[in-house]
Amino acid sequence: MDRSARLALPKFFLWLLPLSFVLQLAAIAAFHEYRTRPGDDNFAFGWEMGRVARSIAQGHGFGSPYEGNTGPTAWEPPLYPYLMGGVFKVFGIYTQASAWVLLSFNSLLATLTTIPIFLIARRTFDDRIAIWSAYAWALNPYVWYWSIHWIWDTTFTPLVLSCILVLALDLQENHVGADPSVRPSDPTALGRWALFGTLYGLVALANPTMLTFLPFCGLWIWRQRFKRGLPSLAGVVLASLLFFMVLSPWLIRNYEVFGRFVFLRDDFGLQFRLGNGPSADGMLMSQFQPNLNRLELQKFQQMGEIAYAESCKRFAFDWVRANPGRFVIISLKRFFYYWNGVPKPTNNVAPVDFRTSAFLATSVLALWGLGRMVRQRRPAAWLFAGLVLLYPSTYYFVYPHARYRHPIEPELLILIVFLISEAGQKAITHQPSSRTIQASSHR
Repeated sequence: MDRSARLALPKFFLWLLPLSFVLQLAAIAAFHEYRTRPGDDNFAFGWEMGRVARSIAQGHGFGSPYEGNTGPTAWEPPLYPYLMGGVFKVFGIYTQASAWVLLSFNSLLATLTTIPIFLIARRTFDDRIAIWSAYAWALNPYVWYWSIHWIWDTTFTPLVLSCILVLALDLQENHVGADPSVRPSDPTALGRWALFGTLYGLVALANPTMLTFLPFCGLWIWRQRFKRGLPSLAGVVLASLLFFMVLSPWLIRNYEVFGRFVFLRDDFGLQFRLGNGPSADGMLMSQFQPNLNRLELQKFQQMGEIAYAESCKRFAFDWVRANPGRFVIISLKRFFYYWNGVPKPTNNVAPVDFRTSAFLATSVLALWGLGRMVRQRRPAAWLFAGLVLLYPSTYYFVYPHARYRHPIEPELLILIVFLISEAGQKAITHQPSSRTIQASSHR
């Protein structure tokens, strides 16, 4: 199958995508998701990103992630807050019209993610698994929850990451037929390398955690091309240049504003503190968040965000050094909660919280599917494995949340569909035919 055929979409997308989008809009209306909680001066409308977007819309620039005018910030990555700020300028700050626009945009991104899911599944498995994966994503109420309920970058990251995987799968192959006696070449690769670097820069500006997968992904592409005798040096250099070109305006802005190098965001100290300390138990210690703790908010306002983040990081690292065994234990618990789902408050003393059973079941099925994929040496098995192993690793040392699994949800869903498909095929293969049953009954 040539490249154009591999990228072609079946005709059912013409009705599946509009249906998925319309159903999400209907859910926004039916469940009144556009009515965000007005308490705490509408903080639940985008949380820290919403506060920064308000500052942008009011003409104060990218700043003030909490109460008061605390000046320029790098507390959040820039992409989604700037989008929210633009929406606020046009449709009003914290208005229902703005909520409608942002939730509709998120729903559109979730709908479009169906396309790279189909392409990834077709390239790594077959058309049947690709079709069922597309249906399973487009018509999945769990997917809709993140698009219609969260005003955040929760649907942008899965879409762009899935597009990056499509590019990775595309880059590994030679798309120009060549005589065996002639050295393989791929004259169209530079354009795809350029797109790879650009997309990775964009997704890093929305969710810097994606960078944990970048080196592995690049090395995987290089190795696959090397095995096929395809050159990669020029493409890697081009992708790297474009990646840093996409990031550079934000990095330069941060240096000019803070007088020091700040990479993409500067809140790691607080995030690490929210997961590590004397009362840590593997979950978010929300009582120390500045929006919920007046003392912490005062520290943030008085010290400034960089000094405050450094103070939080110092406190957390001092605790880790003093309690290495405890840190290991709660990190293992965070690993479990990431895949099991974070326990919810309850008076039940049962050792297992069955309310997270569905979340755990999907994790088990996806990891099982990944294991089978690796054992069968399927195309891109190690690309999937690298994503599943590396992307969540940051959260094992900070704190888990169900939202943190969503960026890799498309790939997990493909693995689940693959596993179920294999089980179904085995059941059909081992099912005795009617003639066999009749013959045995006459004996």
